[in-house]
This record gives sequence, structure tokens and C-alpha cells, in this order.
Amino acid sequence: MNIDKDLAIETDDEVYPPSDDSYLLIESLEMRPKEKVLEIGCGSGIVSIHCAKNGALVTCGDVNSKAVTLTKKNAALNNIRLDVRETDVYSRISEVFDTIIFNLPYLPVNDEGLLAVSWSGGDDGMGPLPELLDYAPYHLEDGGRVVIVVSSLMDGDRMNAFLSAYNVSILGELPLFFEKLRVLEIKLRR
Repeated sequence: MNIDKDLAIETDDEVYPPSDDSYLLIESLEMRPKEKVLEIGCGSGIVSIHCAKNGALVTCGDVNSKAVTLTKKNAALNNIRLDVRETDVYSRISEVFDTIIFNLPYLPVNDEGLLAVSWSGGDDGMGPLPELLDYAPYHLEDGGRVVIVVSSLMDGDRMNAFLSAYNVSILGELPLFFEKLRVLEIKLRR
């Protein structure tokens, strides 16, 4: 999926802005027409807007109420229809989807605050990844997938051990000065 440079995306100092990981995620995704997509941690809404613009039916949410407001505003600016909710992972999600997307808070830090929740993944950088995957079977259609962004800064041994229970493939990679980002596609074993 190509990045549409013509999108109008506003930012807010208390919401995670479009960054290298956001663009890598967008470039790594392929959407099918009418694919049911859930994006958790929508931030500015740029990933959800791209998915919807490429034919997906998108529900998205964020634990940050300011991100929810900003995503709604950016969707309206681009004449894109999204179902946007304030949710902590799946707390306000009951439906099932073909694809669940999450640009995880993956940095191995314990920062606090409204904006910090978008990058602070705890001591190991795993953040909400275990919860995301543990409850994914309740929110995925058969054959569905989870797509996440991970970083070389995470505890690689712990992440690899955790992900060994799943079928994982790499959709994209981006080496940066201080880390390597990867977009992983995870399929549940049933």
C-alpha cells in the first residue's frame, strides 16, 4: 500500500505523531476490498485512514482520548469514514475482524503520561503484546492475522519465545541509526 502524500494529517502535542514506524507499517500492509480491520493505538489516525482509503472497513481506537478526537478530525479532513473508539486494547471491542493492527508501544522504558503510553513498553518493551495476542482469537475471523511493529530495542529473547507459539512472517523492515524496526504478520495456530 503506497503512502498517499496528499492526506491532510493534523497533529497534537499529546498524541503520537506519524513517524518512521507509522510509515513502515503503511508500506508493509496490503488491504483487500471490504477487509474488516481493527487498529489498536490509532494515534493520529494515519494508518487507519490509509487502510480505509484502500478499501478496508476500519474500526480503530486508542486509550488516549485526545488521539480518538484527533483521529476523528483527520478522518473528516480526508473524507474517510472510520468507527473510532476510546479503548484499552480490546476493552470496548466486541466484533471480529480479518486483520488487527497495532503499532505497539515497544520501547523498553517505563515512562508515564498521556503521550508516553504510546511508546512505553515496560522493562522488556513487550507492552500490551501478550494481551493483544492472548485475546486475538476472540476478535479474529478464521484465517485472520495480527500485524504489529516491533523494535530491536525490545527484549528479543523474551519476544521470540513468546512469538514461537504463532506463525510469524516479516512484512517489512527499516534499519535506523539506533534500532531496526520490523512489521510482523502473526497468524494464530488453531
